[in-house]
Amino acid sequence: MKVVTIIGARPQFIKAAVLSRRFRKTQQIKEVIVHTGQHFDENMSEVFFEEMGIPHPHYNLYVHSLPHGAMTGRMLEEIEKVLLCEKPDWVLVYGDTNSTLAGALAAKKLHIKLAHVEAGLRSFNMNMPEEINRIIADRISDLLFCPTANAMQNLKNEGFERFKCRIVQSGDVMQDAALYYANFARKPFFEVPPRFILCTIHRAENTDNPDRLRQIATALKEISSQIPIVLPVHPRTRQKIDNTTFLGSQVMLVNPVGYLEMIYLLQHCELVMTDSGGLQKEAFFFRKVCVTLREETEWVELVEQQVNIVTGTKTQNIVVAVAEAMQRQVSFDLSLYGNGEAAAVIEKELLKG
Repeated sequence: MKVVTIIGARPQFIKAAVLSRRFRKTQQIKEVIVHTGQHFDENMSEVFFEEMGIPHPHYNLYVHSLPHGAMTGRMLEEIEKVLLCEKPDWVLVYGDTNSTLAGALAAKKLHIKLAHVEAGLRSFNMNMPEEINRIIADRISDLLFCPTANAMQNLKNEGFERFKCRIVQSGDVMQDAALYYANFARKPFFEVPPRFILCTIHRAENTDNPDRLRQIATALKEISSQIPIVLPVHPRTRQKIDNTTFLGSQVMLVNPVGYLEMIYLLQHCELVMTDSGGLQKEAFFFRKVCVTLREETEWVELVEQQVNIVTGTKTQNIVVAVAEAMQRQVSFDLSLYGNGEAAAVIEKELLKG
């Protein structure tokens, strides 16, 4: 069986690494990896492929730094060429990026079976491009792999039981990755404080909104007076922070880190603050409470388990939430995401055809 896998962003590299390792081990699936280049940084991409053992992509489309419509259209055009050449049995897409949407559309236009990993997630915020991408990818998929029971319920609520598709609660491949790569965690290139909060900010709704960014930065400055904050930040976001905020000396702005270094930081931090969907889960996998700097989350089960506090971007709300989170005594039930067996479930279902 031949599967074409579409990847284009950091979380997709991680998920692809898990399944690629599984496919190579069992040798029942021949995988062709297509890197769209959506989140392209030559040095960072190379680091991910090397440190995570992902086979180098068979195709690199180098589509990046374009508006949403142009980017998706260009990807659709180039992915279609690959699929016409490769003639796979399945196209496999992950998550909710423009790469996901383009891969899904290309597959269905050519009547190739489509599988979506991380199906059924909903933020219920249609202002997020990711929400649009995931809804469309779900609706046209033949095989939907839901990471959680909540994701399964979302699809049921939307009437998917009436559609011609197969829905499977697979667990989350990100947990597979966390459990495996925890053994290879790598200390970062900078001096890590003995106690610290790990923070990431990357969503355009936060970084492109000066008021939101100032509110978050003010909260970080206040919180860092009690405990240092390590903030890996992309150069584009760093420029915006430098231009609009003053964080103080206890907020450590560092360059983006690789996945193995991020695992080290997750293992050693006291708490996570983020607007990232993936990092909310990774915090949970490493048994850390997370404060989410957004108005909503796709991972509602983490809120229900009281391991995630969704606080928005108002300074005072963030400060209060962090103080509360630092005191919380919670239980981390890792069975919530499948106990690290998602890759095996996905491979089995793909082989059913």
